[in-house]
Amino acid sequence: MTEDAPVTEQPDTRPIDELLDDIYHGQERVTQAEIYRRAVAAELPAELLTRIAALPQGEYAADEAADLLGGTAA
Repeated sequence: MTEDAPVTEQPDTRPIDELLDDIYHGQERVTQAEIYRRAVAAELPAELLTRIAALPQGEYAADEAADLLGGTAA
């Protein structure tokens, strides 16, 4: 009998990708506070809000925010 390799489920990055796409539309850099405020307004899951809240205060470019939050937006 052979055992199947465990399947690792990939996280769904759509909520964070959509949020970042919306936030960065026409913006080059956005603060952590603005990302968090918009995430709360968008009713993102608590796990994502926790990750956003853990970002150091400051401004982020879209690719930096995506890298830090596990999204794929560029």
